[in-house]
Amino acid sequence: MHKAVRFLSIMFPVSLLFNTAIAQKKDISKVWVADNGNGTYKNPILNADYSDPDAIRVGNDFYLVSSSFEDIPGLPILHSKDLVNWTILTHALKRQPPFEHFSKTQHGNGVWAPSIRFHKGEFYIYYPDPDFGIYLVKAKNAAGPWSEPILVEAGKGLIDPCPLWDEDGKAYLVHAYAGSRAGIKSIIVVKQLNEDGRKVMDAGKLVYDGHETDPTIEGPKFYKRNGWYYIFAPAGGVSTGWQLVLRSKNIYGPYERKVVMDQGTSSINGPHQGAWVNTQTGEDWFLHFQDKEAYGRVVHLNPMKWANDWPVIGVDKDGDGKGQPVTVYRKPNVGKTYPIETPTETDEFNSNTLGLQWQWMANPKATWAFMNPSKGSLRLFSDRIDSVANLWMAPNVLLQKFTADEFMATTKLTFTPNTKLENEKTGLTIMGLSYANIALKSKKDGIYLVYTVCKDADKGRPETETLITKATNATVYLRVKVAMGAKCSFSYSFNGTDFTDAGDVFTAEPGRWIGAKFGIFCTRTAQINDSGFADFDWVRVEPLQ
Repeated sequence: MHKAVRFLSIMFPVSLLFNTAIAQKKDISKVWVADNGNGTYKNPILNADYSDPDAIRVGNDFYLVSSSFEDIPGLPILHSKDLVNWTILTHALKRQPPFEHFSKTQHGNGVWAPSIRFHKGEFYIYYPDPDFGIYLVKAKNAAGPWSEPILVEAGKGLIDPCPLWDEDGKAYLVHAYAGSRAGIKSIIVVKQLNEDGRKVMDAGKLVYDGHETDPTIEGPKFYKRNGWYYIFAPAGGVSTGWQLVLRSKNIYGPYERKVVMDQGTSSINGPHQGAWVNTQTGEDWFLHFQDKEAYGRVVHLNPMKWANDWPVIGVDKDGDGKGQPVTVYRKPNVGKTYPIETPTETDEFNSNTLGLQWQWMANPKATWAFMNPSKGSLRLFSDRIDSVANLWMAPNVLLQKFTADEFMATTKLTFTPNTKLENEKTGLTIMGLSYANIALKSKKDGIYLVYTVCKDADKGRPETETLITKATNATVYLRVKVAMGAKCSFSYSFNGTDFTDAGDVFTAEPGRWIGAKFGIFCTRTAQINDSGFADFDWVRVEPLQ
């Protein structure tokens, strides 16, 4: 590490389903690998919705966190040895407070852009909930256990916090404001923290106003280098903006301004909001996201260099100090070569813990799911959803991110409905502001296969359900093919070999601030003293056939 660089203080049961899984088998994706295997990589390094990424290096390890909004477990922590090959290490948030509030779906709320830092032997993650305030969770080990959230500052519209511990021991917090809650946006403030970072000590000072030149400035990250305080902050909007850097010799400013990366002539729209990290060999790199609509905000890695104490991110072809993002580039020099790894997608359900790729749409009940490793299956018990308008508002939907522009997801399930109930339903879904699914549904005279579409589900619109056929048995294979443009085609099979198309092609839509997701569910519309269930043998993600 360059001696001149100072990144803060150092730079460089809810349910058995979500125990930290440090030693899970790592499967290499069949649909997206960023490492080209020849010393280069391609962007995005994470072709999945890890929005608002922040990252640090501690020793020889890199850690990345991202927004998780309403999804639980939240605050995903990813790990890498080389900035290109990443795996999911754990989640720092097993349940989201206030617990009762987040027991119901809260689309677009919850964990917004977090920051991660390492200070005096502990990991700190600051995350904002725009409706309740800024929280802190801490751990001695990035894999956990993580502390329960501590409310650092209560308030509405406080977003995107990032701490900095200065040489004199004083601690500071930079953050932005969400106009939807605070009634103001496009400003950056700096506040003083107490020494252990658990409480905000003052009202803070406004250090930058972006209204004239940098509308919607947000997502600030705080650094110090060569006596300069730096605030890296995106501006101009998620899909259309640029990466801004502010610098000052005084922590409260005045700050100079410079755009250090934008789309330019590249195909990467809105390249911004992320993290500066350096390698053990002294290289500088920047992780940021790109908004790909239904595919979410995917993560890119770009080279970074310093010129006249200003960072330049990407490739600066014309030498004006402003870079453009790369699509293929040499891998970072971290002193050695590491094997290819990717976040897990397929889940065979052979473990006593659910794969780390899965998230519920709210704080889960312990009765929603049961791992049965002796049978190699996941059992979802049906839960009542008659009080909500549609599946968009149902908390008991188990989802994972899209991980490539094109892929195929298939599941094998056996449905055992409660014979005293009707309208229990289980299947495979694509979830977003509008959604579609293929499912088994119980009726008085047996089990039926149905195809369901709900347009504008977020507005409370009803589903349109089409009966396909009466099921020949209770075990079925359900599949969705996601083609370029997020075009989704559903099909089914009763033998696992011959698949029959079901329904029209459905175009996936993003959720609220997140990309579309796919996953599984088991629901009912009435309350009695017992539940039917579905046993999922596996969910597999494979290339399109």
